Amino acid sequence: MSSSLDKLLENPRVWRGHNQAQRKAGLASGYPELDRYLPGGGWPPEALTEILTEQYGIGELRLLMPALARLSAEDPQSACSEPGWIAWVAPPFQPYPPALQQSGIDLSRMLIVRPKDTGEILWSAEQALSSGTCAAVLFWTEMLDDQASRRLQLAAEKGHSWAIAFRPMTARQQPSAAALRLELHSSAQGTRVHILKSRGGRPTVLNNLNL
Repeated sequence: MSSSLDKLLENPRVWRGHNQAQRKAGLASGYPELDRYLPGGGWPPEALTEILTEQYGIGELRLLMPALARLSAEDPQSACSEPGWIAWVAPPFQPYPPALQQSGIDLSRMLIVRPKDTGEILWSAEQALSSGTCAAVLFWTEMLDDQASRRLQLAAEKGHSWAIAFRPMTARQQPSAAALRLELHSSAQGTRVHILKSRGGRPTVLNNLNL
């Protein structure tokens, strides 16, 4: 019985709770207050992160910029290989190069994908994640059920990539296999970050994060 259990626990698809969360260091977000509440001290690597917002453009990209800048400059897997791509799938706006460059993004490592229809968004994201050439894949979708989120989670693990899904607030009640789910609210006082789900951690609210 013990031997069978050991073999099962060796499977990389088996999550071992708190111990598994501590095995890999997180991607530092650039916001120490946020990192304190994320297992591993940062964004979960090789995993799916969901960011829910009332509307796009309230600071969700600024929240990611420090980590994305580092990923576009160096390969997190090996210092000897070429930096990975930062893929943007179906962004609802045209990324503004000067602002991205000012944030430290290497524009030569950016890839923008414009799927023909909503049905191709998840397929494109999955292909990019599993390719092994993308350090991070950002995508915008209203359609992401539990089965699809599991496929994206596995693709991120396979390709050693960070998946970031931007979704509307209405998706909050839907089940998800994401390792991390955040909810952003913007006000005159700052941005409130509500950690809804954190694998290996616990829900919490950070008020007035300066983005």
